[in-house]
Amino acid sequence: MITKESVLEALSNVQEPDLGKDLVSLNMIEAIAIDGKKISFKVILTTPACPLKEHIERACINAIHLLVDKEAEVTVIMDAKVVSHRNDNKSFLPEVKNIIIVASGKGGVGKSTVSVNLALALAAQGAQVGLLDADIHGPSVPMMLGIRDERPKMMDVNGKGMILPIEKYGIKAMSIGLLIDEKQAIIWRGPQASSALKQFLSDVHWGALDYLIIDMPPGTGDVHLTLVQTVPVTGAVIVSTPQAVAAADAKKAIVMLKQEQINVPILGIVENMSYFTPAELPENKYYIFGKDGAKKMAEQFELNFLGEVPLVQSIREGGDSGVPAVLDDHAVSKNSFMDLAGNVVRQLAIRNAQQSKTKIVEIKN
Repeated sequence: MITKESVLEALSNVQEPDLGKDLVSLNMIEAIAIDGKKISFKVILTTPACPLKEHIERACINAIHLLVDKEAEVTVIMDAKVVSHRNDNKSFLPEVKNIIIVASGKGGVGKSTVSVNLALALAAQGAQVGLLDADIHGPSVPMMLGIRDERPKMMDVNGKGMILPIEKYGIKAMSIGLLIDEKQAIIWRGPQASSALKQFLSDVHWGALDYLIIDMPPGTGDVHLTLVQTVPVTGAVIVSTPQAVAAADAKKAIVMLKQEQINVPILGIVENMSYFTPAELPENKYYIFGKDGAKKMAEQFELNFLGEVPLVQSIREGGDSGVPAVLDDHAVSKNSFMDLAGNVVRQLAIRNAQQSKTKIVEIKN
């Protein structure tokens, strides 16, 4: 007789590769059903974007065949439940479970490109995702998503007027560029930009999200401090290019986030424009900006290297046309962004399992 106890005993030998514990002790097994030699159960992953789901599924089937019955018909239902890892009163973004900032030390490294494609890659794998363009002076998300001519609507939420983000390609997006004429230059001092960011956090009805990706402005200024003092940031992704000057500026962003009074967990570093690949020669790599600059920086700071994104024409064309590269099945860069998304959520799961809950930063002057 096959029993639930024997199934659980077998699955207690299957490790979650990133968390280093077995699926049973992590409470990842649910809904075990047995009918003769037919066995079915659910595996509850930490994210629908888990890049290891096929590996875990195979390990579960092998464990049942090896330890329960080699002739069993095993059905594994892969499900996911993203849990909140916040320790605050949730006055801002109450239904957002994880807040990920994408930052860089300087402009022009492709931070917005990474933010947009990361958000879309997570959504493509089943996550509920929002994208906030926090670059008040140089918003580019509306163009990249093809929503430049759209304007957000208002709705009443518990007696308060709230802005509805624009929904496109399965994500919710908001940017100052959706509220003003794109021909206008936003000439605001730091406090005004910080005030606008707070409004995007308090007056936009984001609803329930697994991940809110925030595309930060370049540098280390008022907007960055305002954000970490307003909402609990789960983790940061640092974007750099291979050049020494870009890496030097990215280090400033790392040092800022690592400061004791801020201490935002850094999920890792992504190197954008790592190498040039011609569309007609997808296997060729030309390191025109140098090689491994961001990877060496990750080693220096003992951070995770999240991956390389090539310099290809399709990424630029996708950003200009409003159809980002991750949506183009023929783009040679699509896999880079999908791999990046998988690495980000893996590091996020490890961070949430091993570190304390996120809370708002209190910076004393």
